[in-house]
Amino acid sequence: MGIALIIIVIVVVGAILIYNNLVNLRNRVQNAWKQIDVQLKRRHDLIPNLVESVKGAMQFERDTLERVVAARARAVSATGVRETAAAENELSQSLGRLLAVMENYPNLKSNENVLKLQEELTTTENQLAFARQFYNDMVMQLNTREQVFPASIIANSFGFKPAEYFTAAEEDLGTPRVDLSLQK
Repeated sequence: MGIALIIIVIVVVGAILIYNNLVNLRNRVQNAWKQIDVQLKRRHDLIPNLVESVKGAMQFERDTLERVVAARARAVSATGVRETAAAENELSQSLGRLLAVMENYPNLKSNENVLKLQEELTTTENQLAFARQFYNDMVMQLNTREQVFPASIIANSFGFKPAEYFTAAEEDLGTPRVDLSLQK
C-alpha cells in the first residue's frame, strides 16, 4: 500500500508541476504579446504626427498619405494575432512607400521635426522587431511544451491550445529583387 501511495503522490505532484509550467508559459506568451501591443501603440501614435508634418510639403502625394492613414486605422482596430499581423504588414508597406516618396522632397529631408519623427519611427520598428521575435520564441516554447509527453496529456486535459505565431506577410517571404545597374 505504501508504494502505491508514493507513486500516486509522484504522479499528482508531477501533473501539478507540468500544469503550472504550462500556465507560466501561456502567461509569458500573453505578456510578450502585450509588449508587441506597446510598440504598436507607439508606432500608431507616431504616424499621425509624421503624416501631419509632411502633409503640406507633399500636396501631390495625397494618395500615399491617405493610404498610410487608412492602413493605420485598420491596424489600430485589428484584433487577434493573425488579423493584427496582416494589418501591421499592410501598414509597414504603406509607411515604406511614404518614406520612399519623402526622399523626393528636399525640404522634408532637412526638416528637423520630420527627421526626428523618422528616427523615432525607425527606433520603434527595431523595438517592434525584437518584441515580435521574443513573442515567437515564447510561442515556440509553449507549443513545444504542450506537444511533448507527458505534458501533452495535461495540456489536452485542461484545454490548452497552441498559440499563433506572428508571421510576415506573404509578399515579404520571397527574395527581394535588387537592381544594382547604373542605368539612368
